[in-house]
Amino acid sequence: MMMRIAIAGGGLGGLTLARILHRHGIDTVVYEREADRSARAQGGMLDLHPESGQQALADAGLTARFRSEARPEGEEHRILDPAGRVLVHHRPQPGSFSGRPEIDRGALRDLLLDSLPRDAVAWQRRLVAATPRPGGGFGLTFDGGHSADCDVLIGADGARSVARSLLTDAPLSPVATAVELSISDAERRHPDLAELVGPGNLWCIGVRRILSAQRLSDGGIRVGISLPADDRWDSYRSKRALLDGLDGWDPALTALIEAGDGPPIPRLIEVMPTGTRWDHRPGITLIGDAAHLMPPVGEGANQAMLDAAELAAAFAADPTDPDQAIRAYEEAMFTRIHPIAEMCARVQAMMLSPTAAQDIVRFFTPRPAEPAPVD
Repeated sequence: MMMRIAIAGGGLGGLTLARILHRHGIDTVVYEREADRSARAQGGMLDLHPESGQQALADAGLTARFRSEARPEGEEHRILDPAGRVLVHHRPQPGSFSGRPEIDRGALRDLLLDSLPRDAVAWQRRLVAATPRPGGGFGLTFDGGHSADCDVLIGADGARSVARSLLTDAPLSPVATAVELSISDAERRHPDLAELVGPGNLWCIGVRRILSAQRLSDGGIRVGISLPADDRWDSYRSKRALLDGLDGWDPALTALIEAGDGPPIPRLIEVMPTGTRWDHRPGITLIGDAAHLMPPVGEGANQAMLDAAELAAAFAADPTDPDQAIRAYEEAMFTRIHPIAEMCARVQAMMLSPTAAQDIVRFFTPRPAEPAPVD
């Protein structure tokens, strides 16, 4: 009898897992809380790393499709100070996929959805409870009264994971406030801002404040402001509040806030403790943010997709022994994630430190090669 695998969460990790399992002839159902694929915007660009996100797409057989959607030019990255002076300007090799090409999160999600059978995703299914069954597996209860059973539950349900609570009570801790705005049709409506941002990413680094912007494939600009985490995070719901916090900055930069299509949207950035582990439990495991919620500094989606690829490979190696597959996956994942989570924590702290500009310039500036020893 084929094991019934349920994936809670239809984000990039959950969909990657479903796709690779499907390639191996292992059917699964992804339960997603959104009403359909177009229910909400999916956010900005992602840079997919060769050793993680791109490797997972290769395992999924989607490299060609990824390259047709990705934007190598999106790797361009400029770092400025509040006066508008350029501190770092990284220009990628034109047309090269050897680095970390950018792709819109929505385009990547559509790519994965299009690779799955129509019935692989059950929409409008927000998991609210998973109850162990006497003979193994779980009974799943969804918002609205729907229910289902599974032999194996994979929690890919993000920062507020319901599945996680069955394995660990690791607390979430705030590390920053992130405020987002969007500027649509920037090339036509705000050509000066489109030129300022360029085809990729722009960061302006002040003292414990970062103003960022990234160009999207539809011509829009996604604007973000990173601030320290405190009990005032919910107060940044007006452009005026943000502009007051950037007093003295070059108006050409703060114009990114003024041009936002709507009011700012603030949210608290939380993380799990570095080194979080849990004792193995039969029939359940976690991937992505549900397993290792880290600061959003470029690793989250990549590691979620690699989690999915490694877990799928473990299941495919012996579909008759899912618990051994889960054990093998978890031990390898814990080992892999620990140094990455530590690095993400250091970068997050560095970005909002009083010396962030100097620290980040050093971080992005290649060290000169050591001179060859003289005989």
